[in-house]
Amino acid sequence: MIRLLAVIAFLWASVVQAEPMKMAVTTSFHNSGLSEVLLPAIAAETGIEVQLLVVGTGQALRLGESGDVDAILVHSKAAEEAFVSAGYGTHRREIMYNDFVVVGAEVDVAGIAAATTAADALGKIAASEAAFVSRGDESGTHKKEISLWTGAGLDTESFGDWYKAVGAGMGASLNTASGLDAYILTDRASWLNFGNKGNLTLLFEGDPVLFNQYAFIPVNPERHPHVNNGAAERIETWLAGETARDLIDGYTINGEALFVFNAEPTN
Repeated sequence: MIRLLAVIAFLWASVVQAEPMKMAVTTSFHNSGLSEVLLPAIAAETGIEVQLLVVGTGQALRLGESGDVDAILVHSKAAEEAFVSAGYGTHRREIMYNDFVVVGAEVDVAGIAAATTAADALGKIAASEAAFVSRGDESGTHKKEISLWTGAGLDTESFGDWYKAVGAGMGASLNTASGLDAYILTDRASWLNFGNKGNLTLLFEGDPVLFNQYAFIPVNPERHPHVNNGAAERIETWLAGETARDLIDGYTINGEALFVFNAEPTN
């Protein structure tokens, strides 16, 4: 009995002493399920309790700008570089990547399975005016989608009712697409972990323009002195280390990897 009480006291002390750190992450990262693998390992090896704020990349950057989080993990390189250049983040550290894919109903009324490029696939969807669900939330996925339409010479402002901007996270947007048998751009990890596929299937992938890099950015303590920069630095070191590499590369669904670790070693 005394030994049991000692163990309970030790575990309670460990919980009480855990150092909290707030990190804004994308809905696509959270929907992948990887956070459920990484966070317990982070707590066990660093003593830091990472508290996630799950939002789109645009909102994550705004939380960083206002100093409401200690770090962010997002996937929109141009926006990230602007964030750092403006002095809101100390630097940008690439951690892992996957890719975007286009899914839609098996019937594939626009014929995008025969497309040769992402621009070709989106052009076919626009030409057929088949239902397309956009996240419409300034997330990294939404920013990528808009850039792809632009690259195809198309302007979403001119689209009709077939283009449905839902202003929601990746999971909710996929649910909408499933209900409408609509096309949608999604990151591969969210798609593989999505449980309500219905008639949806992966129809287009493989264009290098669909590359999807995730990066970690500590919020600048010179702009926001209250942020826990020490914890953010330790989390960054952990994310670039061997344990993170093994967990990220080893995270699979039905034998398919969701992410590829590509962090450079810590100097």
